[in-house]
Amino acid sequence: MINAKIDMSKYPYEKLRIVYPSFESNLTDLILDLNHLRRKRLMGSTHPRIFFQLKRIFHMMESLGSARIEGNHTTIAEFIETKIAQPKPQAKDEKMHEIENIESSMDFIEKVVEDTPIDDAFLRELHKKVVSGLSPNAEGDYNPGQYRKKNIVISGASHIPPDYTQVNDYMQELTSFINTELPHKYDLLKIALVHHRFVWIHPFQNGNGRTVRLITYAQLVKSDFKVKRGRIINPTAIFCSNREKYYNLLSKADSGTSQDLLEWCDYVLTGLIREIEKIDKLLDYKYLSDKILLPAVKFSLERKVITQMEADILNVAVKKETFQAHDLKNIFPNKSAIYVSRQIKRLKNKHMISAESARSRKYLIDFGNNYLLRGVIKMLDQCGFLPLKGEAS
Repeated sequence: MINAKIDMSKYPYEKLRIVYPSFESNLTDLILDLNHLRRKRLMGSTHPRIFFQLKRIFHMMESLGSARIEGNHTTIAEFIETKIAQPKPQAKDEKMHEIENIESSMDFIEKVVEDTPIDDAFLRELHKKVVSGLSPNAEGDYNPGQYRKKNIVISGASHIPPDYTQVNDYMQELTSFINTELPHKYDLLKIALVHHRFVWIHPFQNGNGRTVRLITYAQLVKSDFKVKRGRIINPTAIFCSNREKYYNLLSKADSGTSQDLLEWCDYVLTGLIREIEKIDKLLDYKYLSDKILLPAVKFSLERKVITQMEADILNVAVKKETFQAHDLKNIFPNKSAIYVSRQIKRLKNKHMISAESARSRKYLIDFGNNYLLRGVIKMLDQCGFLPLKGEAS
């Protein structure tokens, strides 16, 4: 981004407002369907501990996808290696640091957003987290959490953000719009419109794209898409699966006309419902075990990162979802209970299984580790759950 002199006489501005789709439009159908999903009680056969391991993976992919939109070329395979490296690298690569900032920002959102207004202070804090520790000459910002004090041009874009002297007023309008009480049927339209308007303002010197996608995530969580109750939402998948379309529709909506804003909203909500319906399939444990977990164990065995005995135990863990020592008798037909307990302890120490609860003698598979993570992500990729296709080799 570079300094620019803004000719305000040529600058289009439309008051931030809700745009109303016609009753017979596809967008109205999307709003109704998504509101149904929002109210729907999440039920499924997948154990919560396993489901939230998947949620951690999707957070990782969400963070990677958001950084990739901004030109970070880290692949899924490269990113996985940073998660499983032993020992951990001493020097943190800038591009990895950028992705980890987004991850930690998502964790921050989930911890505080339900009891915190999405106001000016919240947006500034998000931006601080996004650019924390990054070089101001690359993906960082000289003034984290502070609105820009100069004019900028967005590289490769026709839109010129408003003069820096207007930013505070526009951001006040934006946060007021976010916090205006409207009937819940307008929540999703508001989320899409806020995303566009924030990008239109470009309030920070750098990091605006990463910040706005986190704002969209925060608004979804606050609008009763409750990730703490078991739903995975992956809004960045909407945008990073086709970066060119994302930018083109954002640019088109800059006209401020109801027609172009409604087209933008349709794009956002179509992607959101597609991602929610797709990922909710993972609540069906038979699907998850047959399509993801068992193939992941097989993949890990073929790559010789686990032994045949470990694979046998893990297959029992997957098929039964939770297992106890006596469930392994067919694997160890002539071995003592002490021997079996020793093997269970060994897999626990290698973080391939974990106890169901602190004092439980029931166990389940643990794939957030350096043995199984590659395989699980590989299978999620093959089954179309990841926004960045074909990279999890």
